[in-house]
Amino acid sequence: MDALDASKLLDEELYSRQLYVLGSPAMQRIQGARVLVSGLQGLGAEVAKNLVLMGVGSLTLHDPHPTCWSDLAAQFLLSEQDLERSRAEASQELLAQLNRAVQVVVHTGDITEDLLLDFQVVVLTAAKLEEQLKVGTLCHKHGVCFLAADTRGLVGQLFCDFGEDFTVQDPTEAEPLTAAIQHISQGSPGILTLRKGANTHYFRDGDLVTFSGIEGMVELNDCDPRSIHVREDGSLEIGDTTTFSRYLRGGAITEVKRPKTVRHKSLDTALLQPHVVAQSSQEVHHAHCLHQAFCALHKFQHLHGRPPQPWDPVDAETVVGLARDLEPLKRTEEEPLEEPLDEALVRTVALSSAGVLSPMVAMLGAVAAQEVLKAISRKFMPLDQWLYFDALDCLPEDGELLPSPEDCALRGSRYDGQIAVFGAGFQEKLRRQHYLLVGAGAIGCELLKVFALVGLGAGNSGGLTVVDMDHIERSNLSRQFLFRSQDVGRPKAEVAAAAARGLNPDLQVIPLTYPLDPTTEHIYGDNFFSRVDGVAAALDSFQARECLTSEWARHEFEELFRLSAETINHHQQAHTSLADMDEPQTLTLLKPVLGVLRVRPQNWQDCVAWALGHWKLCFHYGIKQLLRHFPPNKVLEDGTPFWSGPKQCPQPLEFDTNQDTHLLYVLAAANLYAQMHGLPGSQDWTALRELLKLLPQPDPQQMAPIFASNLELASASAEFGPEQQKELNKALEVWSVGPPLKPLMFEKDDDSNFHVDFVVAAASLRCQNYGIPPVNRAQSKRIVGQIIPAIATTTAAVAGLLGLELYKVVSGPRPRSAFRHSYLHLAENYLIRYMPFAPAIQTFHHLKWTSWDRLKVPAGQPERTLESLLAHLQEQHGLRVRILLHGSALLYAAGWSPEKQAQHLPLRVTELVQQLTGQAPAPGQRVLVLELSCEGDDEDTAFPPLHYEL
Repeated sequence: MDALDASKLLDEELYSRQLYVLGSPAMQRIQGARVLVSGLQGLGAEVAKNLVLMGVGSLTLHDPHPTCWSDLAAQFLLSEQDLERSRAEASQELLAQLNRAVQVVVHTGDITEDLLLDFQVVVLTAAKLEEQLKVGTLCHKHGVCFLAADTRGLVGQLFCDFGEDFTVQDPTEAEPLTAAIQHISQGSPGILTLRKGANTHYFRDGDLVTFSGIEGMVELNDCDPRSIHVREDGSLEIGDTTTFSRYLRGGAITEVKRPKTVRHKSLDTALLQPHVVAQSSQEVHHAHCLHQAFCALHKFQHLHGRPPQPWDPVDAETVVGLARDLEPLKRTEEEPLEEPLDEALVRTVALSSAGVLSPMVAMLGAVAAQEVLKAISRKFMPLDQWLYFDALDCLPEDGELLPSPEDCALRGSRYDGQIAVFGAGFQEKLRRQHYLLVGAGAIGCELLKVFALVGLGAGNSGGLTVVDMDHIERSNLSRQFLFRSQDVGRPKAEVAAAAARGLNPDLQVIPLTYPLDPTTEHIYGDNFFSRVDGVAAALDSFQARECLTSEWARHEFEELFRLSAETINHHQQAHTSLADMDEPQTLTLLKPVLGVLRVRPQNWQDCVAWALGHWKLCFHYGIKQLLRHFPPNKVLEDGTPFWSGPKQCPQPLEFDTNQDTHLLYVLAAANLYAQMHGLPGSQDWTALRELLKLLPQPDPQQMAPIFASNLELASASAEFGPEQQKELNKALEVWSVGPPLKPLMFEKDDDSNFHVDFVVAAASLRCQNYGIPPVNRAQSKRIVGQIIPAIATTTAAVAGLLGLELYKVVSGPRPRSAFRHSYLHLAENYLIRYMPFAPAIQTFHHLKWTSWDRLKVPAGQPERTLESLLAHLQEQHGLRVRILLHGSALLYAAGWSPEKQAQHLPLRVTELVQQLTGQAPAPGQRVLVLELSCEGDDEDTAFPPLHYEL
């Protein structure tokens, strides 16, 4: 199948968020990949789940071993009904349901050399070392990418071998650097000057670049990549340009990413010469000790035919001894590492190694799956070669609080794998928790899985509440694994809650679809939050890489096809004249629509005429009018050129039906204009070209009243004169007759509605006007649609990291040093975990507080008056304050007149609140939140909130 055929099969709606991360070429390679995953305990299930969601071509499962109780603590595809059944066969159908485009099959025989030749990537999880060495050697021999992954309690291990000559086509996640060109000289070498404000410091000597959009020196456009030299002043030497045409204006320089070659050792060699992913020498030593601990655990298993027993001190000391006796690690084949073994670390690993934990397998399974995708797509740098990860900080720091062997013994429970690490007492704590999960999207689904498997709120006295107002879209299905295609359109919270109960029937979970905001305080009030032990926020946020042209184009869409229609409809209903419209914004909204076409469109030709006219207005006549006000040579009073720095002098474009972007703009704008008027549109590019040849050119005189809508001219001619008002009033009278217009709501995920087409074409043409680097369709769609690029592996890893912190919160009071912030960058193999910063301490006289503190005052029986509350604050805290309710109603200020104080001070606090707000405290409300500010010298002091307990 060639690339063109493959691209037709790529489901861009399903994989839309993933495409922004990986790109279409990588996704096409992923769709054709064949992967074998051997070992379907929790870790293997996580790897398989992520690969299926992300759309590998085929996935073969291998695990003939029967399901046991301890599997259920982390293997979300298995249930009590699958006990004694083959893990692979029990997992196959549920995995296949995640993505019917992926072929999921089970291999029931042994892993042979011939079998391995059928796959591009082979993954072993929780395998014995002998099996890893056998399969790893064969894969290295035949050029099959090989991964081995394992977790033992709170430590994890991942090994990658992509061969001795593996080429990474796209090593980094960053977009190629693009910058606008100011000037290019003719010479040897030619000197390229970047526009002021360009990120010149990102270019490096020897970088390869290409050029586009240059006027004049066109020989550079789309040339073969050229090597550059960065000069001291930031300009760039680009090679010989002596024979080229003279540079005129515009254009962009774009970095060309270079492939990189990776050379991996086979597992048998890498065992004694481990290259580990670490950020410091201390972390390297820590990882080497974990490496020896895993080797010792394998040795123990080989000698005793079983893993160490949970928290068994005898078994643990045996493992420490085995680690001590191992052959020392080497820097090279001859030179041993001179590092002392951290025996305490090895001992702790051995004591807690018998268990399997959902957060650990979620984290490591996500990283392993990402490495599989790197092997398939050749995008992003793979690991070199070992990764060790531990969360031993989840264990109590006080050794006396560590679990006992009896507390961790197997019980024939679905939580056996977790009990083996933390004990049955801690498991009961988890079951009694009440948690609120806000968001049931990609991270929310992964967190619900973790919560269900660890048993959070799974007891009769516990529970989970899931809040999400959103509904399921098809683009969610490639990451939000609790949803299926038949769920599209249904509320996320309800579907996710039902799916979570399927993962653990004991889970007490309630879905809510009401927003969490001031309008729902009657739902999420004091009674609600008084029962909550913790809140997990699984909400995304969007901070777009700003692209002004795309934002401008989106603004154009809103003004032309939504706001103007709403304004005209309002005028029809209210029967108002232009003179009655006082707000300048209203007039501005009407100008683009009324100025180009003075009558309602009756057919497709009228819509095309309007679209052509608006093209001329935006990209030709409007620019010419702008340059009449601000000529290219205009200077300010201080002698500074007006067009300098970030303000680039534009050039008008000439409409050309042979330019696809020109034609796309007219086609999209005409179709949107037709939709707004309830008229049929067209997708025929050939017919549109012929129609445009027959249409008369728009009269620039008719457009004169609306030039002021151009943003740059707002300061020059924003006011309407009497003649312009008269002209627009006449047009309004025409528009008042007929059916209401249909305002168009921007929809980013429907590629057939011309919404994104219009924005992409408008942004591209705007770039051409100003000679700045163009923005492609994917970039424009992401920016204007406020789409967050997302990938299943990152989501799963984040949920796993959060689950590890959950263990610490539930276990009881822990010092700040026990907790971890995490920063994870899978594309660059970067993981940092660090202790959270302490909250800032604020002081006022003897009072000290942080953002976590609250002042609490009981209302008492009988209830306090305002006067007694003030006396209490003065006596207990030395505060003379102003008091406000929710930052709005002022209850008291010391500067009031004696008469006003006499009115307020004798009143009970709730009585005063009701008098000022017109509302009594709601039934069940337990607290009035009051805000305090200082009366005196330190008026800016922000005191902690005062909780007046009713």
